[in-house]
Amino acid sequence: MAIGERIHFFRIMRGMTQKYLGMLVGFPEKSADVRLAQYETGSRKPKSDLTAALAQALDVAPQALDIPDIDSYIGLMHTLFALEDIYGLTVNETDSEICLKVNKDKSKDAAELLKMLSAWKEQADKLCAEEISREDYDQWRYNYPKFDTTQHWAKAPSKELNDALVEAFKDKLSD
Repeated sequence: MAIGERIHFFRIMRGMTQKYLGMLVGFPEKSADVRLAQYETGSRKPKSDLTAALAQALDVAPQALDIPDIDSYIGLMHTLFALEDIYGLTVNETDSEICLKVNKDKSKDAAELLKMLSAWKEQADKLCAEEISREDYDQWRYNYPKFDTTQHWAKAPSKELNDALVEAFKDKLSD
């Protein structure tokens, strides 16, 4: 999630206007809302000192605003927290193991995430059952969603390509 979306999310959650938050971080009253809107829409990206000031004003960690760095444990945790906010991801315990669960009823986005995770699990199960090779599994993962034919977001041939193929093989189709 982009930093602007996170700023917007926390600002709304805190019940702040763009003008109010902008003034809290030191923008002049006359332009505070415009300046903040530029960050929320992604036209501008705040530098680290402004990110820290926004985080302080919103009472969150700077990592909660910035695109989390999953190469660090703290960044990974904030990525998971963002997934909770957007997709209804919850942490549970099953058979003495910590598990992540998607509440599909939270939103349309949560339901979509659940479908995507189900497609991933299907491929992982195929790998475990040795129905596909590790290379096939990695190809699926690293090119996702290109090879995912289980869901509506899978790439399909364009109408133009489809029409061209029908035209090219129309004599074969009538047979």
